[in-house]
Amino acid sequence: MRKLIARVAAALLAAVLVFPCGAISAGSAVLLDAQTERLLFEQNANKRSLIASTTKIMTALVVVEQCNVLDRVRIPEEAVGIEGSSMYLREGEILTVQELLYGLMLRSGNDAATALAIYCGGTVEGFAELMNDKARRLGLTGSHFVNPHGLDHPDHYATAADLAKLAAYAMENPIFAQTVSTKTVKMGQRQLQNHNKLLWQLDGADGVKTGFTKAAGRILVSSCTRQGRRLIAVTINDGNDWADHKNLHESGFSTFSLQKIVSQGECLATTEVVSAQQKAVQLIAREDFYYPLRPDESVQLVIPGPGFVYAPVVEGQEAGVAYLYLENKIVGQIPLEYGNTVERLSEENTSLFKRIFGGKKK
Repeated sequence: MRKLIARVAAALLAAVLVFPCGAISAGSAVLLDAQTERLLFEQNANKRSLIASTTKIMTALVVVEQCNVLDRVRIPEEAVGIEGSSMYLREGEILTVQELLYGLMLRSGNDAATALAIYCGGTVEGFAELMNDKARRLGLTGSHFVNPHGLDHPDHYATAADLAKLAAYAMENPIFAQTVSTKTVKMGQRQLQNHNKLLWQLDGADGVKTGFTKAAGRILVSSCTRQGRRLIAVTINDGNDWADHKNLHESGFSTFSLQKIVSQGECLATTEVVSAQQKAVQLIAREDFYYPLRPDESVQLVIPGPGFVYAPVVEGQEAGVAYLYLENKIVGQIPLEYGNTVERLSEENTSLFKRIFGGKKK
């Protein structure tokens, strides 16, 4: 029979951070472990909301994936004098895509968003289609975009969970990550300073974007990386967002540790081999598996199936998957391979087996 392996060490309890009542003042909030996509904390995580300038995370992502940041862009008339925050572009002036990205993500320029959208998508409407296509491919089921800057529109929205997933993905792009982690930059006569105060106030902070409109309230998406591990926090409609994000990140790093649950090459179990010279074969993990856990949590590893295989089996051959459970929910799976070769019984041994158990020798 296949073995069930319990890992890490304790009874399964609640899987999210516990904060004092009222400690997080946001209408919606999440804390995401970027590597594993585990939600360490959630509060109305899937509620659709106006997202103001945090929209520009998607704008910047689409631009860096589809455009050369060294391209030079002539600012069109349509991008001048846009309502809201601005880097004060002038019609006809020429900036690089990278310079416009700084204006977009540091200064939160709605004019920079419009200029980039027109350059990348042909029109604002065409660029919105690119944004929504990217959202679909990322599985952001609670999000829809109609513009590149986030000015209020009833059909323009996202959820805290979607913004966290989007930010985690975007931070894997080195151009995006470098842009949003920049504190200040000088471009000709323009001196831009990042609106994200956490870059100065929180150890390891390296992004991502602020947002505000009267209808949406204060919105903040932040990234913090320590010892190679990144957490993403999102709050929507939060009047105390700077303090809440510090609390979320500090609590996340101190409460959850990234643990190696399975090592590549590790024998996870054995299974019976039928009609074979050996009775069992090892089942070996093909890759490592890490997961953030509290000290009072444990992960259970389960290998489904009948509990036996027919000979022959070959070392290195695919052997199914092992599933990892936390609180009876699947949190990952590990591909398996056979750890050794097991040959089928020889014809002589097969005949002997049949004689002993009533078979007729051929």
